[in-house]
Order: sequence, then structure tokens, then C-alpha cells
Amino acid sequence: MPKTSPTSEDERWIARCLELAREAAANDEVPVGAIVVIDGDIVGVGRNRVEELRSPLAHAEMEALQEALAKMGVKRLPDAELYCTLEPCFLCAGAILHTRVRRVVFGARDPKFGAVRSLGNVLEDERLNHRCVVLEGVQADESAALLRSFFRKKR
Repeated sequence: MPKTSPTSEDERWIARCLELAREAAANDEVPVGAIVVIDGDIVGVGRNRVEELRSPLAHAEMEALQEALAKMGVKRLPDAELYCTLEPCFLCAGAILHTRVRRVVFGARDPKFGAVRSLGNVLEDERLNHRCVVLEGVQADESAALLRSFFRKKR
């Protein structure tokens, strides 16, 4: 049965993602952090590195997924949960589906690029052969405040 409210573990993992988001901001990257968890262990960690790597593909979720796949030595992560501070975009949602992540937990919505709630519902689309359990809003205020602060400094 899908979890519909956050657990203490969800809160703990999103707190770790917020640490990664702060690291991204300290490196002048959009502050987004992500982790992949399997059986209570972190197997993938990521933060935005778009500027550092000069790649629009270097999103936190992509980094976390790539590390998890490499560490586990697999091409699918059916027992994984992905945690991130910001709603995944279409790029990351596609990668989440292709890697068969079981559950996604995120903080703030992304009204400009969000593919899970804001602009689409990619991860739960019944037309697809894989769907994820989605939980949104875990520490959303902290995630949104970090983003607002980052972009306020940029202006």
C-alpha cells in the first residue's frame, strides 16, 4: 500500500538532500539535492552540478541515479526510493521511470519545470508500463526558501 504521509525516515532523507542542496548553492549551483535509498541505505548521492560540468544533464537526481546504478552494478532500481528537494523535471522523471524507481519523495513543487505535479504527472501516468509511488511536500518550505534565497542573490 502506498505511503501517503511522510515518515520519520522520509524527513531524515530529505534533510540529507537539503544538506546537498546547500552544498550546491555554495558552489553557485541551483540548490537541489537528491539521494537514492535501498533498504535503508544511501546508494546514490547527487547535487546540481550543471555549471561545474557545463551540462544541462547534471541534475541532482541524475547524479544520484547514476551513482546508485554504478554502485549496485545494475541497470534498474526497482527497490529504490529517490528523495529530492525539488519536484523532478521531465528529464529526471524519464530517468526515474527508466530505472524503475519504486517511490519518489520530494520537497517543493517546481512550477516552471516540474513533471510530477506542476506541469505533468509523468511518474503516475497509467499509460506507462511503470509508475512510482509519489509523496510530495516533505520539508517543502525549507526547500523553497533555499531556492528563493539563491535566486534573490542572483538578481
